[in-house]
Amino acid sequence: MVSLKEKKDIWKLVTALLAVILGLALLSYLAPEHRETVSSVGSTGNEVRAIQERLKERGLFNANVTGYYGSITRNAVLAFQKQQGISQTGTAGPITLKALGISVGQIPAATQANIDLLARIISAEARGEPYAGQVAVGAVILNRIEHPSFPDTLAGVIYQDGAFTAIVDGQFNEPVSASAYNAARDALNGWDPTGGCIYYYNPKKTSNKFMWSRQTITVIGDHRFCI
Repeated sequence: MVSLKEKKDIWKLVTALLAVILGLALLSYLAPEHRETVSSVGSTGNEVRAIQERLKERGLFNANVTGYYGSITRNAVLAFQKQQGISQTGTAGPITLKALGISVGQIPAATQANIDLLARIISAEARGEPYAGQVAVGAVILNRIEHPSFPDTLAGVIYQDGAFTAIVDGQFNEPVSASAYNAARDALNGWDPTGGCIYYYNPKKTSNKFMWSRQTITVIGDHRFCI
């Protein structure tokens, strides 16, 4: 005969087990492989800007490219989805982004291999710069991974043709400074002194009209960091 106290203890155990199971299921659902990032009304950023630019090219978005997903963007997305035979949700999920030709990468983990690769380009491009400036160069590279106009991987951004002079002139193969490793770790762990910039240049060393045309957000050491 099971006593009332034993029944209560069993029930508490069952309740606790159910809570654990539900918690694990929720974590599994929220894991990156189960999440779909979509742009919808209220979203902002580079992905929204790319959506607007692609829709503008198709004559579906007749407004300024702002990077804000408002009702005009939603209506343009709906029109595009109708054209493509995509489910008309008004949000830009993976299927819609793919149809628009938009691909956005994710910041890689701070593994030793990624630290080593990022540190090498930081050292080559920002040797002699203040520490914050070294982190900033790393942050620009990582920001490009998340930007639709650049490759989606760390290696892809670094080795993109013509992107960094250090790859061309051989400085990339020079010994890596100790500070560059620390800067790479800080950048990979989320420190961005640039506030989201995707370009930088040294005005003393370049006459490139495109770089000079970019909006400067901040200056650190000899580098201007731009969007």
